[in-house]
Amino acid sequence: MAIAALDEIGAHLEGTYLQEVKVRKLVITKDGRDKNFDYLNIHGLNLENANLQDASFIGTDLSKATLQNANFSGAKLAQTQLYQANLDGACLTGAYIENWGISTDTQLEGIKCEYIYMQLPSRDDPDPCRKPDNRKEIFKEGDFADFIAPIIKTLNLYKTQNIDPRKISHKFKTLDLFHYQGIDPAAAAFAISQVAEKYPEADLQVVALEGRGQEKIHLQARVTGDINRSELNQEYFQKYTEIQSLTYGDLQALLIGTREKDERIRSLEQLLANAIHQPKFYVETIQSQGEFTMSESKGNISIGSTQGNISGIAATGENASMIGVTMGTISGNVTNTISQLPNSPEPEKPGIKELLQELQNVIEADTNLSDEDKAEALEQVQTIAEAGQKPEDGAMQKMVKTALKILKGTIAELPSAEELVKVCGTILPAIATFFSL
Repeated sequence: MAIAALDEIGAHLEGTYLQEVKVRKLVITKDGRDKNFDYLNIHGLNLENANLQDASFIGTDLSKATLQNANFSGAKLAQTQLYQANLDGACLTGAYIENWGISTDTQLEGIKCEYIYMQLPSRDDPDPCRKPDNRKEIFKEGDFADFIAPIIKTLNLYKTQNIDPRKISHKFKTLDLFHYQGIDPAAAAFAISQVAEKYPEADLQVVALEGRGQEKIHLQARVTGDINRSELNQEYFQKYTEIQSLTYGDLQALLIGTREKDERIRSLEQLLANAIHQPKFYVETIQSQGEFTMSESKGNISIGSTQGNISGIAATGENASMIGVTMGTISGNVTNTISQLPNSPEPEKPGIKELLQELQNVIEADTNLSDEDKAEALEQVQTIAEAGQKPEDGAMQKMVKTALKILKGTIAELPSAEELVKVCGTILPAIATFFSL
């Protein structure tokens, strides 16, 4: 009855989106299932709680629309304009979002999404560019927000550089890797290296890192071509788990075998190791015409890079900065932390305190390490010293295991005759034994 009444006064609706019968029905019934609304200008429409399952909105202008709690499962949102739209609580499971138009003021709080597609389906590929990449998995709580965060965070950067992010998306695709209980920097770096070596056609390069301390970490890599990302995802985590579970001896053999490993891998390892000890961090590199541009944001770590190489941390925390931190300050912090450890109960046998003091001394005296490498190595010594207060704690043991891997990676490129290499060959196994690793 209400729809018929609207039809009778259709002349008064000419020039507005309500002149379309199907739009009038949608406004009244809030039921747009399987309907086609392609290329319509229906910005500002109120579709709160609407059922839009499997509907098509290709090229549709839904800017400023109220879409709270709407069901977009299976909907085609390719090239859909959603600027300033409110999608809080909406369901996007199985939606296709190729080149959709969102902005930093598009509201996406509480989105429900188990998986999503980055491209429209075709006869050959009915579920293209699925996220999560592993087709056997679905997004866990909060994963979609973490996945979309780098896209939202970089929109302003693209805008200031006069770059259309939709054009950028055609050049490469992403592999999104979620670590739910922190990340082992060495294992992640080696796993990425091995996957990249096995699949050279993927041109795999890390472009973003986001997380919080030892909580969930979102690692994003760029891939090219028609590579099977589900296969890459499974391969990465298989290798990550294998490397993470290596014994001390096997890990040492791996490090020796990769003494001349790619500098990108070492940089990534160091970046991850530094980042996980910060209360909050966000790292990103944005590809623009073959180059990577640094992006900065308050309270986050941002890095710049060229040709896919991660160069290091630019800032940490809210106001702190690693730039300009002197070796003397770092050394003093390490000395103070070690001094809080108890002396060895056996004068003839060094304990953890004595081992770390000797390790600190040889690191500072080594002439082959750059100041950056020394600072990194000393930070790992401090991590071990802090863990020495609670050597039986599982979380502390995990941190020590990571620190030892980083130290071994630091010395892997040094000549075997160097004093630091010789000392580490004795001290690092002793530290591992102290922590029952």
